[in-house]
Amino acid sequence: IWIRIFMASSVAAGGAMLVYLVRKRKEVRTVPVGEGWWGAGDQPLTEDDNIHPFQVQTSDEEIEDLYQRIDRARYTAPLEDSGFHYGFRSTHLTKVVSYWRHKFDWKSQVAVLNKYSHFKTKIEGLDVHFVHVRPRPRENQKVLPLMLVHGWPGSFYEFYKILPLLTENQDGVVFEVICPSIPGYGFSEAPHKKGFDSLAAARVFLKLMDRLGFSQFYLQGGDWGSLITTNMAQMKPQCVKGLHLNMFMIRRGFKMLLSLIIGQYLPFLVGLTREDVRRLFPFFQKNVWNILEETGYLHIQGTKPDTAGCGLNDSPVGLAAFILEKFSTWTDMSNRDLNDGGLERKFSLDDLLTNVMIYWTTGSIVSSMRFYKENLKTDPDQRVDGKTGVFVPVGLAAFPRDLMHCPKSWAQSKYHNICCYTFMPRGGHFAAFEEPQLLADNIVQFVEKVEKL
Repeated sequence: IWIRIFMASSVAAGGAMLVYLVRKRKEVRTVPVGEGWWGAGDQPLTEDDNIHPFQVQTSDEEIEDLYQRIDRARYTAPLEDSGFHYGFRSTHLTKVVSYWRHKFDWKSQVAVLNKYSHFKTKIEGLDVHFVHVRPRPRENQKVLPLMLVHGWPGSFYEFYKILPLLTENQDGVVFEVICPSIPGYGFSEAPHKKGFDSLAAARVFLKLMDRLGFSQFYLQGGDWGSLITTNMAQMKPQCVKGLHLNMFMIRRGFKMLLSLIIGQYLPFLVGLTREDVRRLFPFFQKNVWNILEETGYLHIQGTKPDTAGCGLNDSPVGLAAFILEKFSTWTDMSNRDLNDGGLERKFSLDDLLTNVMIYWTTGSIVSSMRFYKENLKTDPDQRVDGKTGVFVPVGLAAFPRDLMHCPKSWAQSKYHNICCYTFMPRGGHFAAFEEPQLLADNIVQFVEKVEKL
């Protein structure tokens, strides 16, 4: 029996550290694909497999309802000298909401959303939304399909700044990009039945790529997108040419435990670099205490998401506070010391509020929160994907301000074919949203290396 430390929330921005015992087991090489049905009622004999164009729309009535709810909002005075340590500071929230109410132009942002082509298609009973961006045809360029998968509390919009960087010629390599919305997020229909977890999402996205005619493709993800794309590579490794992650789950074991004991003093004996040591230690402060402080949301969403979700789905101000606080802290923990949460250090209010509006106008906050409960119902380590390695070529981008750091030597316990591991110079949890150029360059470098194999 091994002592094993498993950070359950590494699938979704951090979470509680749990220590428990597990038995050593034999690793399997693939995850069964299986089948599912998540639509309302009974599964029909046939399903429409056509792909339909889709456009984001709004109306004066929708905007007026938002304004009326904002105007009726109530605020609680913050504690003195508390920054963002107690959550979103209300004095700054009133400023953000005032901008939302009087300056933010949702109709203009809808036009921004629609500058790329949107589609929907029915898979396993659900209308699955995705953005599909094709590069301009040019001579002597290799077009490679790439799926980008978001997490919570993000959306497909996180990728809007990186899309032009990936779909323009990069030394002969260019990408055709597909950005789906996880079912229950944004414009993808929410599951009507219990049990829709990352394995189900992975299967749905594999079917989407097959329907689009891609037999081989690259994948990229962070947060939930990291787990979903990892599951896709575990299910159909023959289809996944390469997997790039800016957040990665790992299997904890004796090697990790040993490196925690002696790694700070003798890092070379346990495969740690000086940069690993700098990012990991003091371990309790950086990887236990900070995580416990930042994961109250995870316990709520992993147990009773509908209860808290009711209030968020009814109050735009409450929804904005709940979502935007994550874009403050998960970008840089030190933002908690600031009265404005450092929100506009990396993001514009227009971009932040556009992401909030995707949740608000679709009423998808509750269904997005349910994804936590579905994935945390059982011990993640005992799921089939927890017992399965990843054998496709993998590129890992470790951003210094993300909630947790995972050294390459730890990641190798799950990802057995790491072609690239990069200590990124700056950036936090929302890599594509914060540092699109850095992430795009790293993806291109990884893919170029894989293409030469």
